[in-house]
Amino acid sequence: MLVVGLGNPGKNRARNRHNIGFMSVDAIARRHGFPAFRSKFEGEVADGEIGGRRVTLLKPMTYMNESGRSVAQAVRFYRLAPAEVVVFHDEIDLAAAKVRVKRGGGHAGHNGLRSLHAHIGPDYARVRLGIGRPEHKDEVLTHVLKDFAKDDAPWLEKLIAAVAEHVPLLLADDDGAFMSKVVHAVVGLRPRKARAPKPEAEDQPKEDPERGL
Repeated sequence: MLVVGLGNPGKNRARNRHNIGFMSVDAIARRHGFPAFRSKFEGEVADGEIGGRRVTLLKPMTYMNESGRSVAQAVRFYRLAPAEVVVFHDEIDLAAAKVRVKRGGGHAGHNGLRSLHAHIGPDYARVRLGIGRPEHKDEVLTHVLKDFAKDDAPWLEKLIAAVAEHVPLLLADDDGAFMSKVVHAVVGLRPRKARAPKPEAEDQPKEDPERGL
């Protein structure tokens, strides 16, 4: 399996909302005893085992909108099918601290996913990690490229830790159990001011050309 976290490189961006994918993959590496990341595929990779199966973790260093270039190199090298790729990414169409797993389908305007679609097609799995949508549409870019607020720390730390702990369920295709375990971990910790998306947005997010970088 290839497990990918999306984000932008650079220490100054490490805590950006857009980098929650990187945060998730780093937590998975720590939780499951992976060795240090090394440079490969225009990204950073680490190889190990999760639940008895070989897994490569990848953080593309190509910037968000070219993520597919790095992922495609890894897919070709390991001779993987798109269905053997799992991608963690930020999702503004989910309220902060929510999580959804989706296999296949559209990219919903997320520029990182758009790049993956262009390079490997749509048939990979993605874990949508909610960061909430700002009040005004013209604030989307600033919202995703800003650091998480201090008030986000309680739910963010629990969410990332739960993702790392329960990722074996995800790799075993038990999406329901994975989501249930992660959601349970952040019960009561969700930010009060998180803006809920429209009811249909969680399952059928619409295109938004202003979303990612």
